[in-house]
Amino acid sequence: MDESDRRIVILGETGVGKSSLANTIFGEEVFNINDTANSETSKCQAETRSVNGRSITLIDTPGFFDTDKSEKELKSEIIRCIIECAPGPHAFLILLKVEKFTAQEQDVISTIDKYFSEEVFKYATVLFTHGDQLKKGQTVEEYFQQNQLASDLLKKCGGRCHVIDNKYWKNNQQDEYRSNQFQVKELLKTMDEMVEANKERCYTNEMLQEVKKQIQQEEEELIKQS
Repeated sequence: MDESDRRIVILGETGVGKSSLANTIFGEEVFNINDTANSETSKCQAETRSVNGRSITLIDTPGFFDTDKSEKELKSEIIRCIIECAPGPHAFLILLKVEKFTAQEQDVISTIDKYFSEEVFKYATVLFTHGDQLKKGQTVEEYFQQNQLASDLLKKCGGRCHVIDNKYWKNNQQDEYRSNQFQVKELLKTMDEMVEANKERCYTNEMLQEVKKQIQQEEEELIKQS
């Protein structure tokens, strides 16, 4: 397998723009998009395309807090998708909207931590969607600094963060920063640096087995208590 291949898992709550982001990275409509509040992605979907001459696999996951799924179903679906992209993903993209960072966003981070353990943040990059909400000339880093919760998350992820706007930044030529093509290129560059820092290791099934073991122990404890 080519060392420049990348397997990337996209995580975030319902409606944050995961499927749209996947289409933006691929430059074509590969993933279904739903404009309603319900999650269009109820099962994990993995697609591979060539981007800038290299093979990228994107794994779109069901939205966190998707009302149609119990937490147990959601957890097993997301874990299943990671096992499927064996030997494991090189990177996780944690999606958040520019317009807010509230208790619910904090819940997303806690849920990711719970599903995958703290180890996951070594493999994660934060990506803000709805970039048109940034003030004129503002970068996402400047936006981040105004919020303690967001800053804490960024520290966990080694300072890796980018911004995109699936709707308005498609053909923006005036301002390079506000161009999806520029941001996708920068995002892939960040991921390469991260993979290098992780010595080409991906987030492996062993790490997942560890997580599964913890979940089983938690469940056994609960049964004992009840």
